Amino acid sequence: MNELKTEGIPFYIVDVFAESKYSGNQLAVVISRDKLNDEEMQRIAKEMNYSETTFITSVENYDVRIFTPEVELPFAGHPTVGTAYILQTEFMKEKAKTMALNLKIGQIPILFKYKGEILSETWIEHREPAFSGYFTPDLIADVLSIDENDIDGRFRIQEVSTGVATIIVPLKSLDVIKKIYVNIEKYTQLIQNTQAKSILVFCAETYDKRNDLNVRFFADYYGVPEDPATGSANGCLAAYLLKHDYFGKNKIEIRVEQGYEIGRKSLLLLKAREKDGKFYITVGGKVILIAKGTLL
Repeated sequence: MNELKTEGIPFYIVDVFAESKYSGNQLAVVISRDKLNDEEMQRIAKEMNYSETTFITSVENYDVRIFTPEVELPFAGHPTVGTAYILQTEFMKEKAKTMALNLKIGQIPILFKYKGEILSETWIEHREPAFSGYFTPDLIADVLSIDENDIDGRFRIQEVSTGVATIIVPLKSLDVIKKIYVNIEKYTQLIQNTQAKSILVFCAETYDKRNDLNVRFFADYYGVPEDPATGSANGCLAAYLLKHDYFGKNKIEIRVEQGYEIGRKSLLLLKAREKDGKFYITVGGKVILIAKGTLL
């Protein structure tokens, strides 16, 4: 295997959807400027061992590629948010309200919100959701090592995508959330026949009373046993909540906690509305710079 030629390439470490420093979902942003080939980017992502690592191949054009430790992704939420934050705070000379990143999936719009001169929230606009097949409670319960009755039977389990598909599972309580253990053999059998390779579970009971939902997210297929904060899957969740009339409204603005069970408390802000049969979905939160340096 050839030696990596990475000397002098800048990188940044950020916490995305973080309630405070050293919470949220960590992300490495590498300023590769087309100096790295696919194999080198994949190897760096594996070495970083975060859920995703992003590579800015062109700072000027906002061209970005996203890798998990195992594969390249066409789109992912928290890497898109964290990368836009780095471009705005470290490279842009003027304070911007919007930006569009060029990802494998296409252009993804970004919105910035400020408190005075400080960038306080970074938001990602999701694509129109696609709703696919339904799943029986007994099948999903076996994958999650829970009882069929632990699933909230008022709402169906469904595959949803706003760029990357995930299976959305409504649960009854926080106690159920806490006891989930993914059966890898049954999970592998499940995803062989689905576009979605990940599972998001949620319930209306929360650790923090200020929040509206608790979420856990599992994606072993991508090398991510559990993600502390996921912007793409929460966009799918927002679409699901509207379609299934979970809150009894055609417009939602909620706070979602994630990562509590693995010690990385995260906070995601979801806004969604439906008008004339079309969904408008944005997911946002806080990004915190943790470190910066150069690759050796």
